[in-house]
Amino acid sequence: MSTAVEIVECRTPAERRRFITFAWEIYKGNPFWVPPLISERMAFYDKTKNPFFEHSDAALFMARRDGRVVGTIVAILNNRHNQFHRETTGFFGGFEVVNDFEVARALLDAARDWLRARGMTVMRGPTTLSFNDETGLLVQGFDKPPRVLMPYNPPYYAELLERYGFKKAMDLYAWWVDTQTAAASRLDQLQRIAAGVQRRKNFVVRNADFKQLDREIAALKRVYASETGAWSANWGHVPMTDHELDHVVNGLKQFADPDFIFIAEVNNEPVGIAVSLPDVNQALRLAYPRPGEPELWTLLKFLWYRRRVNAVRFILFGTLPEYRTSGIETLLIYETFKAVQRRGYVGGELGWVLETNEALNRINRAAGATIDKVYRVYDLPIG
Repeated sequence: MSTAVEIVECRTPAERRRFITFAWEIYKGNPFWVPPLISERMAFYDKTKNPFFEHSDAALFMARRDGRVVGTIVAILNNRHNQFHRETTGFFGGFEVVNDFEVARALLDAARDWLRARGMTVMRGPTTLSFNDETGLLVQGFDKPPRVLMPYNPPYYAELLERYGFKKAMDLYAWWVDTQTAAASRLDQLQRIAAGVQRRKNFVVRNADFKQLDREIAALKRVYASETGAWSANWGHVPMTDHELDHVVNGLKQFADPDFIFIAEVNNEPVGIAVSLPDVNQALRLAYPRPGEPELWTLLKFLWYRRRVNAVRFILFGTLPEYRTSGIETLLIYETFKAVQRRGYVGGELGWVLETNEALNRINRAAGATIDKVYRVYDLPIG
């Protein structure tokens, strides 16, 4: 007979590190999982370093049995989400667990009780810490590694959550389009449409300029992060604070490539944006960070393997609401496809995209893309 499961809250840096490194035990021998840099995860959950904690809160819990860590979970109080959507929804993330429902139940109970004590009536997830971070549970596409800033998990996690009582709230699609398919069947058509749009309208589409980073961050804030921006009506979206956006940009600029970032302007004002990132997960998986291994050595390996990166992830794509029927979207897609083709990349992942976003899903199909992975967000009433 198994012994009882003990739940402990992680309060010290040492406990937080053990929380993070437990994942290596779950994915040992898995050829697809991409391990994170431990220093990055330590900073991510550090309430003195991550600007998410300037407005919200979270608690990290570990499950132990016979002195061994057997699972982890994060309970998340996202005050910005609840203010923006007028909800009392709590979140969970960091869910890693052995294939044992008793352990999973103990972890989920701990997160539920923490959220319920703070007045939440729904528990939603997984998401790490917000929808601006890694979001969703992988439910389709386990035989492929995740692209940059996308999650991965074992298939049995869905069974554990559903057995606990979680129901699907939303599916998120990750579309894949290979360069050859796009070039053969779609690029000429996009070029004709883009040329027509440019003749009719006073639009300019340019690459980002990292030497004028403040200007580009301002464009991103206007199109993406404002309360009336391109994503303002999206399910689950919460505009970032200025500090959050600055923090994210400073983190991403280390591997972002201005060749894959496009800004559409009208009269020198940004009205649309398309951001793609080189899939550095390809290099990180080969470098394979490990607990106990000097991170400098991992980073040196990462730089060496980075030469093998040959795909992108289309991470942000949108225009201000008043320009959605103007054709700017076509211009942004065309310029992105051309850039990927010029670099000789094999293709890119588009997403994630809400299953209910019929317009963008239709555009993806028209571009020759196919659904490569499906991620699921779950809800559970707890009030």
